[in-house]
Amino acid sequence: MLRTALLALSVTAGLTGTAAAAAATPATALTCHGVGIDPAARLHYRAETLIKAPAAAVWKLHTDVAGWPAWQPAVTSAQRLDTGPLRPGSRFRWTTPVPPTPTTPATTLVITSSVEQLRPGRCVRWTGPAIGDGLRIDRGVHVWTFTPMRGGVLVRTEESWTGEQVEADPATALRYLGAGLDAWLADLKTTAEAR
Repeated sequence: MLRTALLALSVTAGLTGTAAAAAATPATALTCHGVGIDPAARLHYRAETLIKAPAAAVWKLHTDVAGWPAWQPAVTSAQRLDTGPLRPGSRFRWTTPVPPTPTTPATTLVITSSVEQLRPGRCVRWTGPAIGDGLRIDRGVHVWTFTPMRGGVLVRTEESWTGEQVEADPATALRYLGAGLDAWLADLKTTAEAR
């Protein structure tokens, strides 16, 4: 079962119903080596799912960045910019298409991520910009945690976005941020449980 929760926002204009109620209820931020998302970010989202697969297999699938396009339809390309196992200092570039919104054209975001913190099998945190034609996220901060549980692993993810363009339309930005994280978790779960 996939569970999601929108975290507190400093800007809730344009949010209604469930999103506004969730925005009023902050949760403890996820961390890797004590560091989480950008605490000053106005846009952030958190989601989690229980994956019924060995924790080591889920970790390996998730951290094989070059393999992402094989199991994530939203990732059209992914390449490591260094060699060896994923570690602090590792960098990778990946792309994802974005449909048009009322304020931005359809584009492909090119995301260059740098791993800042990593604890093998337990957590990873990366940061970086996402840039496309007519759309820019100045800085994304993405944290993943993996907690072994009886019969599987609880995977949690939290991401923050900063940048003038995405902060100008928070409701739209959060809709896409949330949908992206929900899809990523669902694809990770489906792929890991099928192996």
